[in-house]
Amino acid sequence: MSSKQSGRVPAPGPVKKHAPTVPPPTDNSGPTPTGGAQFAEPAPTQDPAKFVVKHGSDAAAYKILDSEKSTLKPRPFPVVAQAEPTLSLADAIGQRGPDVLSAIQRAGQIVFHAIGDTGNTTGPKDEELVADKMVSDFTETDPTAVPSFCLHLGDVIYSFGEAQYYYDQFYDPYRNYPAPIFAVPGNHDGMVAPNTSTPTLAAFLENFCTAGQPFHKTPESGGLSRTAGIQPGVYFTLEAPFVRILGLYSNCLEDPGVISTQGGTYPYLTDAQLTFLQAALKRVKAEQFVGAVVIAVHHPPYVAQTQIGAGSAGKHGGSPLMLKDIDAACAATGVWPHAVLSGHAHNYQRFTRIQDSRQTPFLVTGNGGHGLSQLTHKGSLAIRVPVDQPGLSQGQDKVTFENYDDQDFGYLRVLADSKQLRIEYHPQSDGEAAKTPDDSVTVDLATHQLIHYQAQS
Repeated sequence: MSSKQSGRVPAPGPVKKHAPTVPPPTDNSGPTPTGGAQFAEPAPTQDPAKFVVKHGSDAAAYKILDSEKSTLKPRPFPVVAQAEPTLSLADAIGQRGPDVLSAIQRAGQIVFHAIGDTGNTTGPKDEELVADKMVSDFTETDPTAVPSFCLHLGDVIYSFGEAQYYYDQFYDPYRNYPAPIFAVPGNHDGMVAPNTSTPTLAAFLENFCTAGQPFHKTPESGGLSRTAGIQPGVYFTLEAPFVRILGLYSNCLEDPGVISTQGGTYPYLTDAQLTFLQAALKRVKAEQFVGAVVIAVHHPPYVAQTQIGAGSAGKHGGSPLMLKDIDAACAATGVWPHAVLSGHAHNYQRFTRIQDSRQTPFLVTGNGGHGLSQLTHKGSLAIRVPVDQPGLSQGQDKVTFENYDDQDFGYLRVLADSKQLRIEYHPQSDGEAAKTPDDSVTVDLATHQLIHYQAQS
């Protein structure tokens, strides 16, 4: 395992034997105050061989849910008081935040990770291997290439976001990750098990959304160092040098994603996220922000369709009505994202959308550690890319399925500077010794055109 220290460029150090801490309680009472934000453990440890809290079978719960699938509805979510709830990277880092941001500005670029669908119910191996490879990115000859944070694209915990599984499925796998981890909730983070009274998103809010509270550790951390996140809500703007990330919560259905009332279809929800999205995009325009604008949402607007147009490949479909909501906010403000990042489908997929001369990459990275899902059935021919996807088009746009990986776990490594946004896909199977992406795409920030990446000198 790669060593991780508190600085931006960790030095190699001894690897200590993994020693599980006391299992966390089943609720979130009694948080432990800290003197500030904390991330990695003081010394690295070996990967655990098994979970501390055995994950019971969810078969009975899913049998009930499957029988009710046609009647399941999205659930109300907590609405934030501000039109645009915002969190700065500096505030999330704490006392060292201003110094870290100054270093990023001097470097002329920011690097961060993005990953989705990490929680595993059978054991720690798969997500641990991905986390180990992500950690290897903190050991670099060039300090400007070191990541500054991780963006989780949802489904942190399976199967119903239970507090008692946060230690095994989140805190322990990332115990040596030496930077903040932000997250938009996935459907499993917001789902509620049948015949239980746990409020939707309860554990997610306690562990990621503690804005206004002093830095503290939750009981779910089991005594590990990482403090709870201070996000202002389940939807928010993350501000960092060279990039603004607009995170949305697409609710708790398996399919599709829902971020609004959808014109009255779900009158018990609100359109607060549409208000947020417009406010965030208007501020991008008003402030003449020239960095990358990225939208992050768990449910992907697009998933691949079969080459003969017989429907979605894999187990999940896209969310065209959610995309219409996003498009409407963008059209109203005249500001469009440079990329859209999602999870949910348990594989890697990349699309290019051409719309009014803009070339926008849409990426799915839902292969962070939970059950890989192949896009084709056994005995079927694999999908050869690139391939146009006319069934995904909305209006005059054109969508092309560019690349995919449904065989490996992996993650994204994202670089942004004042002129370009580069997104790399790294499969875990390459191991910690390899730092060559299997796929990448670069967007010119000024023109919204796909270009060849120009590395900084």
